[in-house]
Amino acid sequence: MTAAAIEVQKAVFSALQGDAALVAALGGARVYDHAPAHAPFPYVTFGRSSSSDWSTASEDGAEHIFTVHVWSKARGKAQVAAIMEIVREQLHDADLVLAGHVLVNLRHAFDEIRFDDDHDVYHGAMQFRAVTEPAG
Repeated sequence: MTAAAIEVQKAVFSALQGDAALVAALGGARVYDHAPAHAPFPYVTFGRSSSSDWSTASEDGAEHIFTVHVWSKARGKAQVAAIMEIVREQLHDADLVLAGHVLVNLRHAFDEIRFDDDHDVYHGAMQFRAVTEPAG
């Protein structure tokens, strides 16, 4: 299942990095697994992920829950909300190609936007659910 989770993240990363609207909203290709020190705002990072067995009596499969974070120094929630909408449009029900696996579905589950007082940034968290099956 871990290999499938990595393939999901690779495909999501590629989809987000290749989305012209997202790149424009971020001011560059600022999608990171882990943001580099002093990365300019706004940017997107991958957060927590988990995988579990989703097999049936006749099919092998895995469920993957992952989080995408949006970070902004802009005043107010508008920039984070706009970037989150672009991410949601790009990923919800996306038909991504995975090496060695088939993406059965990819669905947006929820959003949260909050102000992080410790870092003086607006932080958006988006959770997605993907189901995969082995290819072949």
